[in-house]
Amino acid sequence: MLKSKLLLALAGVWFSGAATAATWNIVYPRPMSELDDRTRYPVELLTLALEHTGVNFKLTASDRIMLQGKAISQLESNREINVLWSMTDNQREEELLPIRIPIFKGLIGLRLPLVKIGSRANFTNINNLQALLNFRPISGSDWPDTKILQANGFDVVMAEDYDQLFYSLQQERGDFLPRSVVEIWYEFELHVDQQPLSIDSNVGLYYPTATYFFVNRKNVVLAKLIESGLEKIIANGKFDELFMFEHKAMLENAGLEQRTILHLDNPILPAQTPLSRKELWHPVPE
Repeated sequence: MLKSKLLLALAGVWFSGAATAATWNIVYPRPMSELDDRTRYPVELLTLALEHTGVNFKLTASDRIMLQGKAISQLESNREINVLWSMTDNQREEELLPIRIPIFKGLIGLRLPLVKIGSRANFTNINNLQALLNFRPISGSDWPDTKILQANGFDVVMAEDYDQLFYSLQQERGDFLPRSVVEIWYEFELHVDQQPLSIDSNVGLYYPTATYFFVNRKNVVLAKLIESGLEKIIANGKFDELFMFEHKAMLENAGLEQRTILHLDNPILPAQTPLSRKELWHPVPE
């Protein structure tokens, strides 16, 4: 019955063919490069979830490259794309409709410092937040992370776009880039040939947050479809299997047990965040 209703629903999703053999054409923002490894896991996870719904679907990238700010604007206007993934906050959940299952199991909020070799950023003896506040993090001007860092007392150097993050680090406008444990290894490899970079091995930051799949607020049917697929792969273990396949090596490389993990408050964490569902979150050292 649920499958039949989903197939016949026309709100907010493009179809091809007759209703009885409808295909959901689901479009996500095209990344800056087809080799962008940060895109692979969310697309694989979404594909796996949709496969478990039993519907016919076609999952493709948008025709043009779309950075996060533009993607959010287009999705809110119901143009070009009908799904994206992004870190949540109250404003984002007002603009878009979240599927409240954290696709990175909360690890988007576990941040390691990416630093320029030879700069003043030496975190060897840092063991409390007050000491780390002497260093300036670099963050995107429209990112929820920036608000969190500022709320915890950091003097944040803001970058207007993704590439400017690394340029600001190279120019030492800020002292470090706090990048998530599920992103930093790719970014290090991508930029280390352009400037002398290092991933600090002593300190980590953690704040509770989630990256969700989002759809247009009127597209309740698509949200329910994605949610049902995600719940099915959580129940049968396929979610955790894919998550660990993609991230086990990253977590091992991070050496979390040997780090001082500084826990930050997140004043912009929406009240509906499913923190009580322990199976949705990866444990983080205290």
